[in-house]
Amino acid sequence: MIIVLKNGTSQEDINKIAGWLSRYNVEVSPIVGAQMTVLGLVGDTSSVDTSSAYLSDHVDKIIKIQEPYKRANRKMHPEDTIVTVGGVPVGGKKIVVMAGPCSVEGEEQIIDIAKHIKQSGATIIRGGAWKPRSSPYSFQGLKAEGLDLLNIAKAETGLPIVTEITNPGHVEKFIGKVDCFQVGARNMQNFELLIELGKARIPVLLKRGFSNTLEEFLMSAEYILSGGNENVILCERGIRTNETFTRNTLDISAIPALKKLSHLPVIIDPSHASGKSWMVESLSMAAIAAGADGLMIEVHNDPPNALSDGAQSLTYEMFNSTMKKIGAIAEVVDREL
Repeated sequence: MIIVLKNGTSQEDINKIAGWLSRYNVEVSPIVGAQMTVLGLVGDTSSVDTSSAYLSDHVDKIIKIQEPYKRANRKMHPEDTIVTVGGVPVGGKKIVVMAGPCSVEGEEQIIDIAKHIKQSGATIIRGGAWKPRSSPYSFQGLKAEGLDLLNIAKAETGLPIVTEITNPGHVEKFIGKVDCFQVGARNMQNFELLIELGKARIPVLLKRGFSNTLEEFLMSAEYILSGGNENVILCERGIRTNETFTRNTLDISAIPALKKLSHLPVIIDPSHASGKSWMVESLSMAAIAAGADGLMIEVHNDPPNALSDGAQSLTYEMFNSTMKKIGAIAEVVDREL
């Protein structure tokens, strides 16, 4: 339930109303925006006496939320949320680009990539330390050493780090070494992991599962938000369809849909969506034109010899070209790179 307060309601009255509502054993979250102030109620709101004279003097309207996701719902939070990753805002006017290799392979490699992507305009480095793979025989990442190498690259370039976590028991290992957790598509419904990340208070980049609906996607975000971590970034990375030409099918329609349904920032991963490096530039431009807040792009210093996902990784030259083109698209839609 959402209670929209009348303009001019004082902070003292907001506190009094919130205190009165809490008697009904619901969680009350005041959200003060530029245009309006709302009280978001989460829990069993059926017993709340909305006709009470206690509310009448200050309430403009009451909206009941039918969707199962409450905190992720735009009705609960009308204004866009901006998530800050190591000082970099995600969700504002500026388009954010996270770039780097699928897997961290060595110190020289990750430092070289970090320097090149920063020079081209990327503001966050992505790289896998723990790598969940479809085959148990594929490279599984450098694990803890990979985290250390990412931090060496951060020290060299100042770029914040986003990297994937797969195990709820690893959260403590990551704290202090990452600026943003990444939850991959395979773990979108790893609810034990989501619960732990909800307690961490560090930004979480949540990828949509291969075959999950947008409602299921937002319900996974709800797990993190309900734990008290409000810093969630949604990432569309392609879904599984009957088409086999690409690795996955990028659901461009998810961008405006998620923007309408939720207040959380939305980014696109064109690398995993296509699985083909030559398609990344076109999909990146389409994503920005459709309203995405950012991109996650795989870049490698030597794609043909990459230990994972080389076919979808851009060379430095390809990445630089892509950045210039998405910068031009950003200006057309009143954003900036």
